[in-house]
Amino acid sequence: MKRIIIKSGLSLAAFSMLLSACNKFEDLNKNPKEANENQVQEEFLINGSIINAQMDPGVAERSFVLIWKAAAHQQLDDGITSGIGNDEWSNAYYTSCTGWLTSINAAIQLGEQKIQSGSINEYTANLLQVARIWRAYLLSELSDNYGPVAIDAYKSTNPDFASVKDVYYYLLAELKDASAKLKTDQAPTDAMKKLDPAYSYDFKKWQRYANSMRLRLAMRLSEVDPAKAKAEFEAAVSGDLITDMSQAFQVQEKPGWDALTGVMSREWNEQMMSTTMENLYNGLGSVKTADQLTDAVYQPYIRPADWAGLQLTDHFPTTSNDPLAGFWFDGLPQTIDPRAYKAFIPGGDFSNTNFCRYPSWNRKAWEQTARPLMKNSTDTAVLLDGKMAWNGSTNGDWGDKGTNNRSYFWPAAYPRMSQQFRSSTSKRIFFAPWEVQFLIAEAAVRGWNVPVSAKAAYEKGIALNFEYWGVSNFLGTYLASNDYNTVGTSVNFDHIAEPPVSHTMNFKNGYTGAPGTVEIKYPVNNLYKNGSAKNDQLTKIITQKYIAQMPWLPLEAWNDQRRLGLPFFENPNVEQALPGLPALSSSNYMTSSVKNFPQRIKYPALVRNTNPKGYDQAVQNLGGAEEITTPLWWAKKQ
Repeated sequence: MKRIIIKSGLSLAAFSMLLSACNKFEDLNKNPKEANENQVQEEFLINGSIINAQMDPGVAERSFVLIWKAAAHQQLDDGITSGIGNDEWSNAYYTSCTGWLTSINAAIQLGEQKIQSGSINEYTANLLQVARIWRAYLLSELSDNYGPVAIDAYKSTNPDFASVKDVYYYLLAELKDASAKLKTDQAPTDAMKKLDPAYSYDFKKWQRYANSMRLRLAMRLSEVDPAKAKAEFEAAVSGDLITDMSQAFQVQEKPGWDALTGVMSREWNEQMMSTTMENLYNGLGSVKTADQLTDAVYQPYIRPADWAGLQLTDHFPTTSNDPLAGFWFDGLPQTIDPRAYKAFIPGGDFSNTNFCRYPSWNRKAWEQTARPLMKNSTDTAVLLDGKMAWNGSTNGDWGDKGTNNRSYFWPAAYPRMSQQFRSSTSKRIFFAPWEVQFLIAEAAVRGWNVPVSAKAAYEKGIALNFEYWGVSNFLGTYLASNDYNTVGTSVNFDHIAEPPVSHTMNFKNGYTGAPGTVEIKYPVNNLYKNGSAKNDQLTKIITQKYIAQMPWLPLEAWNDQRRLGLPFFENPNVEQALPGLPALSSSNYMTSSVKNFPQRIKYPALVRNTNPKGYDQAVQNLGGAEEITTPLWWAKKQ
């Protein structure tokens, strides 16, 4: 009987992890470095890697929610968004991801050894290509978090760390070669289908995923290496791509506490809507709230289009470039992107089947919408009711305003993530068809050779995402809209007129009740075209891509913002200085800068302690500064 030898670089601990992920390793008394080919099958290792990469709740909370979603401004968090790292969280993700990579590298090693020895079956070659495609994704995920990573790791104790450029060149070459070598006409057995949680070993879909992933990674290089980006993109776009949800890379979640449990399922995570999301949604698309929320209960809360809300500058911060800093919106917007009310459910909307009643052990936290604002430690200023109040949450330091604000970060008073994403019953999306369309639209705007126009791809991307959210009945009105959202961007692809400097809005003094008017300025995004553009076609594309990717792809949303400075992210509040963001101060908070936003995760101490040579290589490839604010190779530098 031929034997497959696992190279010694797969440590006993790592290989034990592989065994636990693969149900058919039956004889654990044998040498863990040596197994015959009937015991070690690539599909079990691939399955284990894909499933474990869904993240168990401990890793998901620390990585997907508290790092990715926070950095992407999809929710509030004062850790990484304030420039503060957490070694425990970094270690949880790093060790997990390298474990997933250990599994998939073992599958690749086995496939290559079987081919070399001639001990193959009809699926060996295809499984090898699938494993290479999945490894490319995992390496891109790891690199997009940290920067330089080991390409040829998991075979030696202390691997070398490659530059981000080398990582990306390697991944693009891997995807190209693996896609070309897949035999897409090969049909899997019923037993094999059960071991692929994404595609049931439909090899045609794996090829679509590889080609689509190549588009994503090629576009990542658009600002730093445009010639390479263009060449790779144009080559990949001619292949078969992910074009509808039946081809999307997605994995079914399930309740419990294991790798398939929902990434947003932890009840103690408030998952409140961010100010960035609020500003992008509000006014976008000309679709009226009254036409979306038709029940009578909502109508008294709908506010005029020119309403700014209650001005409460003693309790809400004003030291950020959020256009409505210091205001509390006491109702529902007149018009809003129709996906907003599907993604976030207003406080007090108890009849909504997707209203989130977390934490289940503290009914008051989700039911009590009215909270008193405090002038100081003894005097009540006003009772602030968050029922049907549409407000995002802002990051940074609120200073005394936060201390004196009993509504601050109170879950019941804010729109929160729909329960459909929190109950572990959805499919987690890794790559959806709308992303392909928005990538093609961006490529067309750049003048690259693509099969359709920028407008056609842009509108197709929106249509696909509207279908996912179940709001396609509003598509016509939405695509034709020239209305600006709070940051000055409209939907109509042909409408590229820039918004005025400001617009007049009505408000009420939240303390005295006195009415007034105020000039609300559209924010200047210094990170994109030096602040000269708010409504050009690339801004529209990335705005729509950002909204569409929420909530499943926060890492991609963060990647686009780091790469382009789009969409507009408000600076963290600096009512008091933020030690993690020393460049941001009370004198420059109206100016956007890469130094005001997290650019990466710091390597865990584990890397420094166990592989000092590799760590030094990584820091050198970063440019000599191992900081959260150090931009990656493909990202904006200023």
